[in-house]
Amino acid sequence: EKLRAEKFAFDEAELKPYLQLDRIIDACFDVATRLFGITFEEKKGIAAWHPDARVFVVKNADGSERGLFLADYFARPSKRSGAWMSALQSGYHLGHGSKPVIYNIMNFAKPPVGEPALLSVDEAKTLFHEFGHALHGMLTDVTWPSVAGTSVSRDFVELPSQLYEHWLTVPTVLEKHALHVKTGKPMPKALLDKMLAARTFGAGFATVEFTASALMDMAYHARPDAPEAPLRFEAETLDELDMPNTIAMRHRTPHFGHVFSGDGYSAGYYSYMWSEVLDADAFAAFEETGDPFNPALAERLRKNIYAAGGSKDPEELYTAFRGKMPSPEAMMVKRGLV
Repeated sequence: EKLRAEKFAFDEAELKPYLQLDRIIDACFDVATRLFGITFEEKKGIAAWHPDARVFVVKNADGSERGLFLADYFARPSKRSGAWMSALQSGYHLGHGSKPVIYNIMNFAKPPVGEPALLSVDEAKTLFHEFGHALHGMLTDVTWPSVAGTSVSRDFVELPSQLYEHWLTVPTVLEKHALHVKTGKPMPKALLDKMLAARTFGAGFATVEFTASALMDMAYHARPDAPEAPLRFEAETLDELDMPNTIAMRHRTPHFGHVFSGDGYSAGYYSYMWSEVLDADAFAAFEETGDPFNPALAERLRKNIYAAGGSKDPEELYTAFRGKMPSPEAMMVKRGLV
């Protein structure tokens, strides 16, 4: 972190005064309105599971009600750590139909009474990420509840969330919503440029450590039985992969709970990087038009990615949106590796 600060003359603490929670929430909603035409209206009189939880009525462009979005942003002692999206009720057309009731959970530090909550860059990205998942549930337009929203294959489910993160750093979004907590002035372009330049720092290291973990996950789950000496198996596998000794895996075997605590990511840890291939390629489609809110492309994105759920094969859906299969080139550019 010290080397990054020295190389780019950049300190993430400089950004925090520009990332007020309420304004970044507004940014999430604003991007959804510009892309998909939906709007969000907070309803104070609806009780949720905790006073901190907020309830929003989501409406279509014609003013009709689409569903409810609930958000619980602050940490508290009784609350599970982490950040996630889930559905209290899925949206589908079968029978009399059902409107989605979607929620996001965060664990941001709650500020003193009367003071605004300020986010780090990573926290702002997390907010956009989980809201991308929420949109996947909110925009669902399917007949069967079994394929609604995020009920898609594991290596496709992170596309809507990771893709949505890209709009956080769109200059017009930051100019409107990233306003200094005291002066109300927008984030200076020089500061934004430093942030964007610094985000690829150490990308080569991060790519190798992640890929090693993904390949180890595959190696373990390709076996018919568990190895008698897991650490020896890990060392032998990494040696076969020519893994540099100076770089450790992202997750060593003893604490690789992500792929051993359940079957959700067993032999599927790779899906995070595969989703990055997808999200980088998908956002490149907008960049190629010169408009991050291109209406025709946004409609294809809504129809084929956010609304379709698991109703069709992911390859069919992606090519219907993009016109081609994804290329890793955009991800390599995003990571600063080419």
